Amino acid sequence: MTALAASLEIITAPVLGEVRHGFFTRRGGASSGIFEGLNCGGGSSDQSAIVAMNRERVARALDVTPDRLVTVHQAHTARAVTLSGPATQPVTADAIVTATPGLAVAILTADCQPVLLADNSAGVVAAAHAGWRGALDGILEATLDEMEAAGARRQDVRAAIGPSISQTAYEVGQEFLERFMDDDPGNGRFFINGSDDKYLFDLVGYGLKRLRDAGVGAAEWTRHCTYADATRFYSYRRSLHRKEADYGRLISAIRL
Repeated sequence: MTALAASLEIITAPVLGEVRHGFFTRRGGASSGIFEGLNCGGGSSDQSAIVAMNRERVARALDVTPDRLVTVHQAHTARAVTLSGPATQPVTADAIVTATPGLAVAILTADCQPVLLADNSAGVVAAAHAGWRGALDGILEATLDEMEAAGARRQDVRAAIGPSISQTAYEVGQEFLERFMDDDPGNGRFFINGSDDKYLFDLVGYGLKRLRDAGVGAAEWTRHCTYADATRFYSYRRSLHRKEADYGRLISAIRL
């Protein structure tokens, strides 16, 4: 391990096996102020040069050049794309699939689920951004469809959900609950009563259910809550509660 890699904190998931991957925390980055740490969000108001420096550190930790660390414009959609190299034009999607060795595909989060997937035998990997809207609309299933088109078999796919907001911190209203109940009455299991007529939503439990119902071979959560641990993770909802002007974005990446 290089000195650079040692300065970063990289969470890995045993379920993904030997494939190179990491859920990067905010530790080891160059950003300061409310972005202190490894902010990799180009859409944030952080200095672009600093964000680029942080992304370069991630790329080096994964043993790829910065141009081979590929992200897309995320828009809470159910669109997954397959890439064999850096995109020549901006791409809007919420999951990236690749079968190209040496290409790291990555997504950014700050409470939403970062999901890394791999079929090691077929040599196909993916990174998906699954917030409540994307998960409800089918981003995880779309990712698996795209992986199958690239040669994977979903029963051989292993999936890991990284640091995400946990149920104890995810307060929602009646309209939110009804949206999920209208889709499937069985979704009531992912809600418990909160305070003041609010509910607490189990986003990760819902994501795991969608993955398992879709037929993946195995799916696990790393069991890290972004909201609860401000020293290690950025959190959109925590930034709102603290009335901060902006928030950083965590990066999660996987490569062959």
